[in-house]
Amino acid sequence: MVTLTDFQRIGVGLVGFGLFFILFGILLYFDSVLLAFGNILFLSGLVFIIGFKRTFTFFFQRSKMKGSSFFLGGVIIVLMRWPLLGMLLEAYGFINLFRSFFPVAFGFLGSVANIPLLSKLLQKVGDSSSMV
Repeated sequence: MVTLTDFQRIGVGLVGFGLFFILFGILLYFDSVLLAFGNILFLSGLVFIIGFKRTFTFFFQRSKMKGSSFFLGGVIIVLMRWPLLGMLLEAYGFINLFRSFFPVAFGFLGSVANIPLLSKLLQKVGDSSSMV
């Protein structure tokens, strides 16, 4: 069992509310206020969970600069009330930032899922190294 500090618990709550507001903003036809609020909550929750220094070093690594610029640029575009373009930029940046994490996540989902066809598919996608 992983123990969390009080700051990390607050961060988990902020990230959860941020994801909720982002999803709700998308469901309400890209409502810019909800998306902007969700982005701010998500990023502040990330800072609370892993710390300011780790967050800064994660986003500004040389290998992740392209993804970071698209993601943070998308956040700024959403804050400027261009939600559709901002979310597209954020999605592209998110995929670039977490490209190396996707095979691990799919492999984990494949091992957790007890549905035979689905677990084989997720393990196959998780084993592929083409996304790394």
